[in-house]
Amino acid sequence: MTLLTFLFFTALVGVLTWMLTRKDDHGTSTGYFLGGRTLTGGYIAGSLLLTNLSTEQLVGLNGAAFKDGISVMAWEVIAGASLVVMALFFLPKYLRSGIATIPEFLEKRFDATARTITSVIFILAYAVILLPIILYSGAIGLMGILDLKALTGVQNETTLLWITVWFIGVVGSIYAIFGGLRTVAVSDTLNGFGLLAGSVMIVVFALNAAGDGGPLENLAAIREAHPEKFNSIGGKGSSVPFSTLFTGVLLINLFYWTTNQQIIQRTFGATNLAEGQRGVLLAGVFKVLAPLVLVLPGIVAFHLYGGREGFKPDDAYGTLVSEVLPKWLTGFFAAVMVGAILSSFNSALNSTATLFSLGVYKPFTKGALGDDRKVINNGKLVGTVVAILAMTAAPLLAGQDSLFGYLQKMNALYFIPLFAVVLAGFLFKRGGALAANLSLVAGCGILILGYFVPPFSDWAKKIHEFHFAALVFATLMLFQFVMSKVRPLPQPWKHHHTGEVDLTPWKWAKPFGIGLVVFVLFIYLVFADFSALWR
Repeated sequence: MTLLTFLFFTALVGVLTWMLTRKDDHGTSTGYFLGGRTLTGGYIAGSLLLTNLSTEQLVGLNGAAFKDGISVMAWEVIAGASLVVMALFFLPKYLRSGIATIPEFLEKRFDATARTITSVIFILAYAVILLPIILYSGAIGLMGILDLKALTGVQNETTLLWITVWFIGVVGSIYAIFGGLRTVAVSDTLNGFGLLAGSVMIVVFALNAAGDGGPLENLAAIREAHPEKFNSIGGKGSSVPFSTLFTGVLLINLFYWTTNQQIIQRTFGATNLAEGQRGVLLAGVFKVLAPLVLVLPGIVAFHLYGGREGFKPDDAYGTLVSEVLPKWLTGFFAAVMVGAILSSFNSALNSTATLFSLGVYKPFTKGALGDDRKVINNGKLVGTVVAILAMTAAPLLAGQDSLFGYLQKMNALYFIPLFAVVLAGFLFKRGGALAANLSLVAGCGILILGYFVPPFSDWAKKIHEFHFAALVFATLMLFQFVMSKVRPLPQPWKHHHTGEVDLTPWKWAKPFGIGLVVFVLFIYLVFADFSALWR
């Protein structure tokens, strides 16, 4: 029954997506890579959330909450504030440029070399870091929820891991490579409703299982039993110390929600600025509320299983799902979990194809100019190759102590330099290409030294790796500012409007955004116990 339910809901999303997108334009670059610029606020919000939400979040962040409590909500609520910055500052500028990729913007702002360097950095990062982690964490989550050993009869865990990784990878590749951006966005939104419903059910069933009262009574009892888990201020031993909220954690969130191609590509496909802002800010609301499903279950799991000898934090969510969810709902939840996995995988893969086609192949291939079909076909070919590489590499990640911590650490390697260059491009009007290109290459190199090469890595750990990342960011910004004075452009850069998108803003964007930031501050104050800083 569980397997049949899983297959039914997975197939249902596929059929509905095909019905909604079968008449879409997949034969032109704009149609394939930007959804024909037809995405409205609802699709943008749903796709943003589902692209972000996957098993490395559900499993990893709840595992972090099991260990550190509610302070790890920083990754979610600061994301809400970052989306306000995206809606009010970055998105109008991106749509003014009429771009399909961040590297394309950097070419317009600086030169073709900046575009090539950025495209290569994104492609390598997605192929080596992001896609394998998505596939591995997804396979581990699915194996636990569905008890695939019993269902398939495959008892060797390594063999089962390879089979599950390739199943997820092949299905995700079909969406991304053959469907294009709108297919990805539609499937994301459909899966989003299911995942939202399933995640809320997990919270309710978990709270019911935590005591003899109702969900709210049991939550109050858990808070009384473990008050340290409900402090929004991370202490010195926390994975998210309070001071890092203003350095590395903030910068990683800002890059992720304002500059990360995998995430923001669907905003480039907005039918106009107003719809784009509506979608981005709606996603911000859900991110602020996300701790209910990404943090609270981990704390409930600590209450239930914290006394078990040898219990691992990253096992918290899977154990909770398997023990509190009624069996008849397991197949449904596994299906929407797969939807979340596929969402992150196919979005990253679609972005990889876009980056290669428009950032590497098209500029360096004369025969590609004016031939959209050739550009798209080469993007699909590279997407297929990258998918195969990711599916091969994913099982090799077995044995990592903390996938969520590993992902954030690896992300900083390219998040920080790219964000510094994009932001400097907007702020320093006379900044030139030399400073930008040096910052991209040197920034990645310095972070690699600080994370992996002694004695630099010893010093970075001493001050905290997130503080080190922020220090690198500040250095890169200062360098670009000085270069804009020492070797300025002959004329200040002018940001021209291509006319491809209506830039009339949503009239409620600013008050909505301000309200969201105030709400973030309110959440922190409600749960704050600043005495943790001195413990």
